[in-house]
Amino acid sequence: MHEQTVIEADGPVLIFGGPYSNLQATRAVLAEARRLGIPPARTICTGDLVAYCGDPLATIGCVADSGIAVVMGNCDEQLGLAADSCACGYPAGSTCERLSTDWYAQASALVGAAERAWLAALPRRLNLRIGGRRLAVIHGGVSAINRFVFATTPPAVKREELARAGCDGVIGGHCGLPFSELVDGRLWHNAGVVGMPANDGTPRTWFSVLTPMASGIRIDHRALDYDHAAAAQAMQRAGLPVEYRLALASGLWPSCDVLPPREARARGVALAEGSFTWAAKDATAARRDGLLWPDLLGDGSTKAPAAIAAA
Repeated sequence: MHEQTVIEADGPVLIFGGPYSNLQATRAVLAEARRLGIPPARTICTGDLVAYCGDPLATIGCVADSGIAVVMGNCDEQLGLAADSCACGYPAGSTCERLSTDWYAQASALVGAAERAWLAALPRRLNLRIGGRRLAVIHGGVSAINRFVFATTPPAVKREELARAGCDGVIGGHCGLPFSELVDGRLWHNAGVVGMPANDGTPRTWFSVLTPMASGIRIDHRALDYDHAAAAQAMQRAGLPVEYRLALASGLWPSCDVLPPREARARGVALAEGSFTWAAKDATAARRDGLLWPDLLGDGSTKAPAAIAAA
C-alpha cells in the first residue's frame, strides 16, 4: 500500500472518474474545474486513466500535467505492471471481457516505460478532509481495487467496505455509474466517469462537486457535455472495436453484463442532475439512510430529489 495522502479542502472539491483514454472528455472536465474556480489541489480523479477510447498516451499526459490528485485504478495498476489484461473483473466470457482484450492491447502497445512508472506510483487511497469529515478516496472497493460497488449493491457490502475504510465515508469509482448513498450515516459516493456515458441514453458523462458549508457538505451530481464526436473519431483512427465508439453517441453501453438487475433496467433512462446536503455531524435533523441520488425506482426510471441527510 502506498503512503496515504491527505487533502485538506477548505473549498469546493471536483471529483471525476474514468478518463478512459478519452482526451476530449478529460480536457472538458478539467476546463469545467477551471470555470468553477476549483484549483488542481482540490480536483480528484478516482482512476482508470486508460481504457476504452483512442488517446491513452495523451490522456495520461493531460492528467499528469494538470497537477490534480489521482488514485490508482485497476487499469492503471495493470499497465504499471506491464500485465497482459486490464483485470477489470468482468464476467468470464462476457462481451465486456471480449472487448477489453482489444482496447487493453492497443493501450499497452502505446504506453511507454515513463508512463508505466508514473501509473505504478499512483496511490491506492487518498484521504479527503472536508466539512469536518474524513473520506477515503479509492477506485473500486477498500478490499479490492476492482470490486464493483453499485447503487443497488447490498448495504451489507458497503457496510463492510466502510468499516475497512475506518472513516466517515468512501468516494469510489470503477462501476461507471454515479450515485450517493448513506449507510448507517456514512457516505458512499461515486461521481461517475467522464470517459463513457452512464448508460442512460445520452452522450453526457458525469462528475461531482462537494462543497463544505455551515450546514454540512453539499453534493452536486453534474453532467458533462463534451465533443464526443471527436473522441469517436480518435477511436476509429486507433482501429478500436466499434461497440464502445458507438456508445459515445448513443449513451448506451454495448453490454449490461456487469450490472445488477435494477441498473440494467434503467438502461436508456436519462439521469437528471441532482443535489443534496449531507448535514453536519452536530445537526439535529433525523438521519436518512439509503440511496440519495439518483432515485432508482422499481420500474428502472430515475428522478433527482433535493434530499437533506444528517449523520
